Amino acid sequence: MVETSPLDRARAELSDRVELPGMSLMEHLEELRKRILNSLKFIVGGFIVGWIFRVQLYGFIQKPLSDLNIALNYTHPTDPINLYIKTALVGGLILASPFILYQLWLFISPGMYANEKKYVWPFMSATITLFLLGAWFGYRWILPGALKVLIGDFGRNFHPIITIDEYTGFFLSIILGLGICFELPILIFFLALFGIVDAKFMLRHFRYAVLIIVIVAAIICPDPSPITMSIFASPMLVLYFLGVGVAYFVHPSHRKAKEKPAA
Repeated sequence: MVETSPLDRARAELSDRVELPGMSLMEHLEELRKRILNSLKFIVGGFIVGWIFRVQLYGFIQKPLSDLNIALNYTHPTDPINLYIKTALVGGLILASPFILYQLWLFISPGMYANEKKYVWPFMSATITLFLLGAWFGYRWILPGALKVLIGDFGRNFHPIITIDEYTGFFLSIILGLGICFELPILIFFLALFGIVDAKFMLRHFRYAVLIIVIVAAIICPDPSPITMSIFASPMLVLYFLGVGVAYFVHPSHRKAKEKPAA
């Protein structure tokens, strides 16, 4: 059997989808405009809710520092309100994310087969759950551990003066970074669904995946020590193998193999 490259498989899969009933270019643009406007409405609504609960959200963000009896400082009069705005915006985006994902699905679903559209609810549930798990993992383990090592160990002989702007950037880089990293199986899901990668391809190129994961862990890791980098990289490796299983079941070749006996 002649092995084809991922690019050739993607081209073949896209050529099969040409026969799907679709929309004209202007209809696609109008649909995109509609979905973007709906998403913006949900973001604004989420921001309003986040602003109402900004004090509670701020307490949630500050808790890892409060546990170390460290108060935040600011150097500019606008820093406190900027903190509340960022907090409300991030909280609103997380709150609105299910609705935004649904708008995304409504936009891409016309280009999918009927049997592929059944993945909508598993896709949305898995996307939200994985992001929240990544954010919780960062908030519960990585952030407190990083603060303890950086401030309690390396900085024990110094007086910490941590500003609002620096801490919020540090906080979001860990929480959002890990939340996005935990979406790896979702990325693999779409790549496999459209025939770009399959389980054999991913296993065969596992060493390159490890290299990429280590590089990503080094970029988002706040502490360059090998132990902390391993804590970042380990869940991503587990998620990669989870993605291998996802790729096996949703790849077009596997679905067509299941359809032949039925036919």
